Amino acid sequence: MRKLFVSVTFLLLILRSYADEGMWLPLLLGQQVYKDMVKKGLKLSAEQLYSVNKASIKDAIIIFGNGCTGEIVSNQGLIFTNHHCGYDAIATSSTVEHNYLHDGFYAADKNQEIPANKITVRFLNRIQDVTQRVMAAVGNLQGTDRSTKLSELSNQIISEVVGGDEFKSGVVASMFKGNQYFLFVYDVYKDIRLVGAPPESIGKFGGDTDNWEWPRHTGDFSVFRVYMSPDGNPANYSRNNVPLKPKYFLPVSLKGVNDGSFAMIYGYPGGTNRYETSYGIDLKNSIENPTLVKLRDMRLKYMFEEMKKDPVVKLQLAPDYANIANYWKFYEGETKQLQKFHTQEQKAKDEQAFLQWAKSHPEYSNIFNEYAANYAAWRPYSMHRQYMNEGILGSPLVAYAATLIPLENALANNNSTKADRDKLIAAATNARKAFLQTENKPSDQRILGSVLQMYYNDIDKGQQPSGFYQNLFNKYGTTEAGYQKYAADVFNNTMLLNDNAWNRFVGNPELMTLQSDPAYAIASAFIRNYNSKYSSLYSQFVTKNNDLGRMYLKGIMEMNPEKAKMMYPDANFTMRVSYGNVKSYTPRDAVHYDYICTMKGMMEKYIPGDYEFDLPQKVVDLYNRKDFGQYKDPKYNDIVVTFITTNDITGGNSGSPVINGNGELIGLAFDGNYEALSHKIAFDKDLNRTICVDVRYVLWCIDKLGGAKHIVDELKLAR
Repeated sequence: MRKLFVSVTFLLLILRSYADEGMWLPLLLGQQVYKDMVKKGLKLSAEQLYSVNKASIKDAIIIFGNGCTGEIVSNQGLIFTNHHCGYDAIATSSTVEHNYLHDGFYAADKNQEIPANKITVRFLNRIQDVTQRVMAAVGNLQGTDRSTKLSELSNQIISEVVGGDEFKSGVVASMFKGNQYFLFVYDVYKDIRLVGAPPESIGKFGGDTDNWEWPRHTGDFSVFRVYMSPDGNPANYSRNNVPLKPKYFLPVSLKGVNDGSFAMIYGYPGGTNRYETSYGIDLKNSIENPTLVKLRDMRLKYMFEEMKKDPVVKLQLAPDYANIANYWKFYEGETKQLQKFHTQEQKAKDEQAFLQWAKSHPEYSNIFNEYAANYAAWRPYSMHRQYMNEGILGSPLVAYAATLIPLENALANNNSTKADRDKLIAAATNARKAFLQTENKPSDQRILGSVLQMYYNDIDKGQQPSGFYQNLFNKYGTTEAGYQKYAADVFNNTMLLNDNAWNRFVGNPELMTLQSDPAYAIASAFIRNYNSKYSSLYSQFVTKNNDLGRMYLKGIMEMNPEKAKMMYPDANFTMRVSYGNVKSYTPRDAVHYDYICTMKGMMEKYIPGDYEFDLPQKVVDLYNRKDFGQYKDPKYNDIVVTFITTNDITGGNSGSPVINGNGELIGLAFDGNYEALSHKIAFDKDLNRTICVDVRYVLWCIDKLGGAKHIVDELKLAR
């Protein structure tokens, strides 16, 4: 009886989706999930959520760029997404004279909308279950044989539906760690234009201090538009293009929210690992996260020092700084929360219960012995890999130099043709132009000197590139000043930062010239050392984990097939829907957080001239006059800036629409709370909150602050 009790308890723990937990494929919601949504307040039919043959909410949801979500909010292809999702486009469009990042921007008409050349949007065309075809092809293959076959088959399937059409794309996505596969086909639009954005002091109000925190008063939104050819097809940028006529767009609600209001979020969550093992959590907590945080902390420090000195540098480094800072704080918080809630220990208990069941199922009985051996084999090299990705290649100069390794190989290969070499040189020259646009020498030089010292101190001496540090020490010594002097000499003498030297090399590309370049020598030494000795070990580790994870999930679902129907797959940047409620919470004893934040709270945080908490004077003036217009919340006699929900989201959901029970837009998801930063691994049913900018504040910023009421007039408002 004891064994049976443990197994059933384990099943309930691992198979149950708590009230608001779950990132569901809209194609496969199932009656039980849909009924629960209705119970919570949904008033739409299942076909209105997702339909193959009719326009539905899914047709208004887009992949914005390469890692965010957006939504169509007008019949003229208007897009709402987060400010941080449009950040690079806003910064790239800015100059010192026309600093849209600092001052904000709203196009007075469509002719003034700014092409966002790097951004594409993707609309989901269809989803197709290809599990049987994939499983028939891979059979019982394991390891690299399986992954190679999967890659070949995926490319074949995608090619069959996409062909050579640049305006279509596809992905074969694995669900449940390789136990199920779906083909996602997208229509790709490439003419995207910036319509509007608030000043950065609104879009990033609170900066890094408030990042991942509640209360939060950030107006994290930006506005774009998608264009199509005059005949109605996706197209590259052209002045002749016309605004998209979407299949579906979201009406925008002015009705606001209450504590308990239904909230549904559509989007493209990037990645979770809810079925992670205790071994994986241990490695994350003890090595991976602390190393990443330490290295990013150093990089941010030196970048910030230069950004404070010069607005030109601030504009130059702002996109990279924002990207680095965002997940620096996340991974620091993730480890703290995983440790606080003893997630590793809970996973270990679950695994022991699984092993009890597996004793009578030999196929699964050895899984965790193999997990233990696999992690033990990789653990000594885990920090090294983090140092390569976040440290050595965290120097933009070294990262660019690393892209020249194929050129060195071609120059060293007597069988390579001049045409091959010329092609590589041309690509390197183009990449160099892009690199120099964002390169800040003072901060990068400090980063390089520091990371070389940190690497030497932290990485096993037996894993370090042979001879590199001995040569450095012979000339520069072992002090911090010596490392920085070495870095200064690298920056002063590399041809990668010297136009004349680079042009001479391009005119006469000799192998010795490239190999003797000091910046390239660093990249070559560290990357070749890692690739020749440790890269294959990581590949073996990942491949083995994939095999074990697939078997583990298969076993879990075999334990109880009925409960397995209520399992949801990990996020993998495919369309998902989550649902929950607007809800206040109590994170600890004697502390209670309300479900909304207002402009009153924003004004209480306001510090004139502060890097993170400054506000435009016009905001202060409008607030003092209580000039809130139709966007005022009557309950608070104020503007609601943000609200929180219990929805289950993760990175990639940035910009996702928050939708009420009537299918109307009430906000944009943009962050999560610090108390639940373990959400990629474990969802906390009590503390998990999604932070959303209230759409009424978005409209107030556009209309009252930005003077762009014509944009609001384009929307379908629900009052």
